[in-house]
Amino acid sequence: MDRREALRRTAWIMGGVVSAPAIMGVLNGCTAKPTLDWKPVFLSADQGLLVGQVAEIIIPKTDTPGAKETGVPGFIDLMLKEVYSKADQDSYLEGLKAFDESAKKEYGDRFIELSAEKQSAFVKKMHDQAVQADRETKPAPKRPFILTTKELTMLGFFTSEVGATQVLQYEAVPGAYKGCVPLSQAGNGKTWAT
Repeated sequence: MDRREALRRTAWIMGGVVSAPAIMGVLNGCTAKPTLDWKPVFLSADQGLLVGQVAEIIIPKTDTPGAKETGVPGFIDLMLKEVYSKADQDSYLEGLKAFDESAKKEYGDRFIELSAEKQSAFVKKMHDQAVQADRETKPAPKRPFILTTKELTMLGFFTSEVGATQVLQYEAVPGAYKGCVPLSQAGNGKTWAT
């Protein structure tokens, strides 16, 4: 029997005497809280967790490491601090806040407190809405949080050693030149990293 079922049975035996806040406190204690394994320089710790979770949903761990294992959240944090203008930084942070508030409005919890299934569903929903809005609005609106995060995640992952060597083909320059090679022999179907 799991902890949730034990609480239900206890509440039933006690005639519902256990208060809802007490039950919610115990149930929330059952969920594993995500942790940060890097130190943000631009984002707060909570913002870093959220960005890390979104990046991992975009590029999850499979037979190759995912976004978190390749350091993508730290890359995004550093890009925001070092490359983005103040206006773009503010826009990103506003979008991040709106993203988290939308998750809370829809599910009743902050994004990082949702189950993995709800997180994935919410990211997909927000992504699809942003892509649709981007297609329909001319000129294109300012880049929403989810699309900026996706862009930075892809950039960070495919410029990492893992992304460039395990997912893409990589050959240090100068490489051998083979002018006329059948496609079936040209890299086993992988795209070139450089």
